[in-house]
Amino acid sequence: MATIETTGQLRAMYLPAKERAVKKQMSRLDHHCRNFLALARFAVLSTCDADGNMDASPRGGDAGFIKVIDDNTVIIPDWTGNNRLDTFTNIIDTGRIGAIFLVPGVDEALRINGKATLRNDEAFTSLCEVAGRFPKLVVHIAVKEAYLHCAKAIMRAQLWAPEAKIERKVLPTMNEMLRDQIGAGQLSEPLEPQDVMRARHQGELYSTH
Repeated sequence: MATIETTGQLRAMYLPAKERAVKKQMSRLDHHCRNFLALARFAVLSTCDADGNMDASPRGGDAGFIKVIDDNTVIIPDWTGNNRLDTFTNIIDTGRIGAIFLVPGVDEALRINGKATLRNDEAFTSLCEVAGRFPKLVVHIAVKEAYLHCAKAIMRAQLWAPEAKIERKVLPTMNEMLRDQIGAGQLSEPLEPQDVMRARHQGELYSTH
């Protein structure tokens, strides 16, 4: 057997899920989920369009940038990015979202699945103020499923271990990689050294352009 094509074939390869792995899934946020979200500094939002094309997009901020409105509602502010708007067009298409949240130094993760909408109500954007700036909109998630994910993946990755970090110079700069991927002469924007680009990003972290 080379390609696993049925759930029967798949299940035959694995032991049944442990009882707690099944029962831990909730339809709302409890106080543990709330505490986790209050400490989370990084999230990945997974969405799809009407044709099933997938996208995963990172979001980050200081602890507390994710706002819990109530036991079934979370909002995530949108700050400046690449303006492709892949996540947002997918949300408009299907309203479906899955998200994973990480707290630096914690090996467990929090997973949330639900229905997403885009909101620009002042009642929501005003909750996300940073240094007098407000996001254009927030991703509003109506929570359908929430559960804590075990630590094994992050432990394998040694994600928070200082010895696992690499020097940035091991990779080419972002612009050098884009030049190679897009083609020499195809970019009208000048190439920036990595430190120049990082400084520019630092000044744009909470821009709304």
